[in-house]
Amino acid sequence: MSLLKVEGLGKSYNSETKVLNDINFEVEAGEFVSIIGPSGAGKSTLLRCINRMVEINEGKVIFDDLDVGNMRKKELRELRTNIGMVFQHYNLVPRLTVIENVLHGRFGYKTTMQGILGRFTEDEKERAFFLLAKLGIEEHAYKRCDQLSGGQQQRVGIARALIQDPKLVLCDEPIASLDPNASKVIMDHLKSITSELNITCLVNLHQVEVAQNYSDRIIGLKKGGIVFDGPNNNLTLRRINGIYGTETRELITV
Repeated sequence: MSLLKVEGLGKSYNSETKVLNDINFEVEAGEFVSIIGPSGAGKSTLLRCINRMVEINEGKVIFDDLDVGNMRKKELRELRTNIGMVFQHYNLVPRLTVIENVLHGRFGYKTTMQGILGRFTEDEKERAFFLLAKLGIEEHAYKRCDQLSGGQQQRVGIARALIQDPKLVLCDEPIASLDPNASKVIMDHLKSITSELNITCLVNLHQVEVAQNYSDRIIGLKKGGIVFDGPNNNLTLRRINGIYGTETRELITV
């Protein structure tokens, strides 16, 4: 059964430019799916339509049998507890500690006052330390986030997403700002921990070979439309060149 269905999705930011056009695909529970394509193809906008960080102009996004586009504010807040988000530039609070940033992932379950006062249960704190240990950064729990390397900060971002206990994690270019070694660590952790916890993962990537190494399936976007959708072993060099428009070494190996 599909966890996510995207049907005829279209998105425009103005009357002249259509960022996404007639996007259709489904994602099964437990799948690890990569979205590839050149800059400006609409990858980030697609992810933001799924959790309605941007409004949908056309079509539908159905998540866990719920129509995301028709949700009211309270329903949307509840939806987002089930959809974790990992950002390219981490989106952490630099002056706060690692453990504080991770626990921010529980805000969706709190009242406004509980969030302001930072009231977290012992179970939530134990879960945060469990995730930090899984990601290999438990010893940094009480460091400020601005004292960490980029790769370590991204692992904090992953822990923050996972502590929500989401059914789906959306990752928007999670390794674009990292060197090859840090990128490999992040992708290894994303693949292993989402598999172990049975969390569906949808990740935007520039690097085709990375997508091929880690994904169950790859979706190729070009000029706001899907031009490839299939298992990674079907992504031939000819199809890669069709997605990117030319032979390119933008397709970096990690």
